[in-house]
Amino acid sequence: MILDISSQLQSLRRQLLRWPQMVSASSKGLVFVGLTVSLSVGALGCSRNAATEANRAGESAAELSPAEAEAAERAEWDAQMARVKSVLDGMDRAELIGDSATKGPLDADVILLKFSDFECPFCAVAAADMKSFTKIHESDVLYVYKQFPLVTIHEEAMPAAKAAWAAGQQDQFWIYHDGLFAFQDKLGEDYYVDLAKQIGLDIEKFERDRNSPEAQAAIDKDLALAEALGLSGTPTFLMNELLIPGGAPLEFFEEAVIRLKEVPAGE
Repeated sequence: MILDISSQLQSLRRQLLRWPQMVSASSKGLVFVGLTVSLSVGALGCSRNAATEANRAGESAAELSPAEAEAAERAEWDAQMARVKSVLDGMDRAELIGDSATKGPLDADVILLKFSDFECPFCAVAAADMKSFTKIHESDVLYVYKQFPLVTIHEEAMPAAKAAWAAGQQDQFWIYHDGLFAFQDKLGEDYYVDLAKQIGLDIEKFERDRNSPEAQAAIDKDLALAEALGLSGTPTFLMNELLIPGGAPLEFFEEAVIRLKEVPAGE
């Protein structure tokens, strides 16, 4: 699967950059970009419901004409976006961010959430892209990492998430995050401790924190948000109220930020 990522990303890049774009505003004043995106694009990533989604897609393709299938996908996408808006309308910024690791100004007009799994190879690709994106937008975008371990398909997803959370308790989440994604083939108990030692963490505190009820509670909170939003795969991004599927190229994110900034404050 890892070897196929590059070609899939190139295909997705060509699709995304061809699609029409429009700007809309939410009732909360959180302006978002509405991009015409097929739900099938969201499959570029790791999904806990991969088999079910593949079967459903196959059934739809067999039963519907291309035009009908496209209309059905758009209707499903619109319903997903409405669900996202409904959830976010009931949350303020502080509740949305919570205690998650962040980069950028807390008062930025643009908030970008990444729902991610440390064992997902697509998330590793996205992490590299986000490192470039957040460096460019360190002064105008708030980037928030949300834990979304897909425990039904990734054995090390939850232990890695807890280890990263524990590193965050010593203000070292991002370097630990980088280490996990850089060596996904090493994920396991030995590597979690070795990585903690390499970056100079207090090992006793690290072990205590990663095995604590607080670690599980923090991750469960992110999982509950993902569930409320109707997410099933990683990576998935949320820029203000716009869902962005895994594999979207950096040009897509850049265009979204530009369009968000074009809309006057308060609209």
